[in-house]
Amino acid sequence: MSNKVSIWRRDKSETNLSGYIFISPWLLGFLLLTVWPIAQSFYLSFTEYSLLNDPVWIGTDNYSNILFKDKLFRTSLGVTFTFVVVAVPLKLFFSLMVAMLLNKNLKGMNLYRTAIYFPSLIGGSIAVSVLWRNMFSLDGYVNNVLSWFGIQGVGWISNPDTSLGTLILLSTWQFGSTMVIFLAGLKQIPSELYDSSAVDGAGKLNQFFNITLPMLSPVMFFNLVLGIIGTFQMFTSAFIITKGGPVNSTYTYALFLFEKAFKHYQMGYASALAWILLLIIAVLTGINFLVSKYWVFYESEGGKTK
Repeated sequence: MSNKVSIWRRDKSETNLSGYIFISPWLLGFLLLTVWPIAQSFYLSFTEYSLLNDPVWIGTDNYSNILFKDKLFRTSLGVTFTFVVVAVPLKLFFSLMVAMLLNKNLKGMNLYRTAIYFPSLIGGSIAVSVLWRNMFSLDGYVNNVLSWFGIQGVGWISNPDTSLGTLILLSTWQFGSTMVIFLAGLKQIPSELYDSSAVDGAGKLNQFFNITLPMLSPVMFFNLVLGIIGTFQMFTSAFIITKGGPVNSTYTYALFLFEKAFKHYQMGYASALAWILLLIIAVLTGINFLVSKYWVFYESEGGKTK
C-alpha cells in the first residue's frame, strides 16, 4: 500500500512539474511585464523621478499635491466623469438597439452584422481619429453637408461647447464589440418566453421590459463594467483630435497623465495619477457589483445575484 502511495505521489509531482514547465513562459512574462512594472509604479508614486536622475523618496507629496493643489487634476477628472456619464449609457443604448435589429433571421444578415462590426476593428486607431478631426473641423465634411441646406456650421472641435460632444459621438460610434456581446445574450433568451407572453396578450414593448431586459441584465452589467473601465482610459481621440482643448474642455484624465509622464517627465507624479485612477475605477466597479443585486437577474439564482 505504501509503495502505491509513494508511486502516486511521485507521478503527481512529475505531472505538476510538467505543468509548471509548460506555463513558465507565460508566468515569466506575467511577472516581468505585469507584476514588476506595477510594483515599480507603486514605488515611483512616492518619489520624484524624471528619467534623467535617480528616484528621490518624497513620501506622499505627489498624492497631496494632486488632491489639494493641482487644478488640472480636478479639471481632467471632471471632463472624464462627464465623458463617462454620457458616453457609456449612449453606447449601451445604441449597442442594444442595433443588436436587436440584427437578431433577425433574414437573408444576408451575416453580411450586415459584419459591416456594422467592422468599424470597431479600426475604431480606436489614429487614422479614425484623424478622419474624425477632418469631419468636424470648421471646413470639414459635416459643415460642408450642412451648407448644402443653407445651415451655417460651427467649429465642432474648436468650440468648448461642442468639442467634448464630438468625442462622445466617436465613442458611441465604436459600439461593435458591445453590440456583439448583446447579440450573443439575445440569442440565449428562450423563444418560448416570447411565445408564451404573446399568447397572454403581451405586446412588443411589454416583452422588451419584462423579458428582454431582465434576461439580458447580466450581459448589460458586464458591458457596463467594461464600458466604464475603458472610457476612463480614453486617450487616443482626445490626443489626436483636440489635444485636450479648447480651454481644456476635452482634457481627459489619461491625457493629463500622459503629459505629466512624457511631456514634463514627472514620472513619479504620473505614477501617482495612475494609482489614483486605479482606485477610482476599483471603487466604481465595487459600487456596480454592490448595486447589481437590485437589478441584475440570474435565472439560476431565482432572479437574484449572490
